[in-house]
Amino acid sequence: MDRDDTTLRVLSTSDLAGLDISLTDVVDTVEQAYRTLAAGKSDNPRKLTVRPADGHSVSYAMLGRDGARNVVAIKTSYKHGLHESRDRQHYYTTLTIYDDVTGLPVAMMDCSRIGSLRTPAVSALLARECATPGASTALVIGTGTQGRLALPFLLTALPELDRLLLSGTHTDGIAAVRSELARHFPDRNVEVVDDLKVAAREADVIVATAGGHTPAAVEADWLKPGAAAILVGHGLAPSTLHRADRVIATSEAQMQVTGTDMADADGKLPPVDLELPVVLSRVSMARTSAEQRVFAYNSGLVVTDIALGHRFAELAIEQGLGAEVSLWK
Repeated sequence: MDRDDTTLRVLSTSDLAGLDISLTDVVDTVEQAYRTLAAGKSDNPRKLTVRPADGHSVSYAMLGRDGARNVVAIKTSYKHGLHESRDRQHYYTTLTIYDDVTGLPVAMMDCSRIGSLRTPAVSALLARECATPGASTALVIGTGTQGRLALPFLLTALPELDRLLLSGTHTDGIAAVRSELARHFPDRNVEVVDDLKVAAREADVIVATAGGHTPAAVEADWLKPGAAAILVGHGLAPSTLHRADRVIATSEAQMQVTGTDMADADGKLPPVDLELPVVLSRVSMARTSAEQRVFAYNSGLVVTDIALGHRFAELAIEQGLGAEVSLWK
């Protein structure tokens, strides 16, 4: 990535939308980021958060360093209109990457596609590590962006899954889930379920991606022995966490901040048994018996955004995408 110290390559939403990257490439890149963090070669400080008293917006700033790629990056996220419907909200997220070998900037990019791919990749890694041996049935709750990508990523990490279930209420969303699955796995089908309780009792892996207004809430009593329940958005009741035999999180610190809706009557969350980077490093296993019910909490770590963002930057620069801005001239 040859460049000088006066310009910055800016990659827009449309620049990144056209990049072709395989699901396997995404999962491998994210897994490498976790392994490097577990090895102590990367840095992932706690995010900074700003929220006004009336809660109409929220802002985040995240700084990190990827020790495998030798890059430093800053991610920003700003959402306005939290009390409005989704189509009336404003959301902006960016990632700016610097080469920590040459000291030169790599690129600044829209981070929305990176996040939309990173999150289901993490869910897939959690599923792979937390699923009971011989897991064959997966249930996805929700048909938003994460719900639409959940099944293709699950099949990438757990190709032995042979039954795919979907709980959703939006016709367009269900159609989008089917379309995304067909694009990546044209020989696979998904069953839309009407009774969430029955579906949950049949599922070995549950990925809850629904929005905050969903009425869906799988209870601990609905889970079969050996089930793995992964929370990305909403769709799991707090009992699935508090009565779990094992609790896995991408980050316990972030779970304590962003998982407050899963707290008990005293406002507390149970301790986490293991974090995903440790599990992926093979120091410890996510489950210690096939019958354990495992709860997994998926919250983003900026090192995964950095690794995937850098991979996108590599592909974009190879194809000559983006605009050079004379920012420091």
